[in-house]
Amino acid sequence: MIKGQKVLAIIPARGGSKGLPNKNIRLLQGKPLIAWSIEAAAQSQYVDTCIVTTDSFEIAAAATEWGGQVPFMRPSELAQDDTPGMLPILHALRMVKGYDIVLLLQPTSPLRTAEDIDHCLEQLVASRAWSVVSVTENDKPLSWMYQLGDEQQTLVKAIPGLENVLQRQDAAKIYVLNGAVYAAYIPYLLSNESFMYEGTAGYVMPKERSVDIDTMIDFIVAESLLQIRN
Repeated sequence: MIKGQKVLAIIPARGGSKGLPNKNIRLLQGKPLIAWSIEAAAQSQYVDTCIVTTDSFEIAAAATEWGGQVPFMRPSELAQDDTPGMLPILHALRMVKGYDIVLLLQPTSPLRTAEDIDHCLEQLVASRAWSVVSVTENDKPLSWMYQLGDEQQTLVKAIPGLENVLQRQDAAKIYVLNGAVYAAYIPYLLSNESFMYEGTAGYVMPKERSVDIDTMIDFIVAESLLQIRN
């Protein structure tokens, strides 16, 4: 609880994974990937309850073993490849009531810490924002980004009109979503159905805690960074 408001953490973990099969329960430093997010939520000083929404009994068993709660199984229609990411969160909020603030903790961000969760929540209640999401600094300026046009693979500026910057340190800082922490007031999220709006605030995390695992390369990077941390 923070400032008298109850906090629900939701970890979405469907069974199907094309980029890295069974990634949510793949062992990372001896623990299933999902366990890292469950433990971070448990170590938070503000999270009251952490639940896992999944369609997989295998993931549900692993989550329960590592301290997560699985109060319901996610319907299969909300666990398809093309299912919008917000739908399982909205479904969970309608299944589990009595909370004021919701956290979305993706299991693919194992390097996020309890302190990151707490700082994000503190920023939410201290600001006038309805939602706060974690970001990390992009290591390339926007003017270095292109799309490939026509058959000749011609470079076309991703954002037309941007002036070229030759030195990265001369460019304005750009931040990207890192997928680690999303926080919002529940009434706002139920009506807006998105963590993002014009007033969304950003909580800045360093690169070394911002790995989002989607491929085997991401997994290897996360494992190496955890070895260094330990």
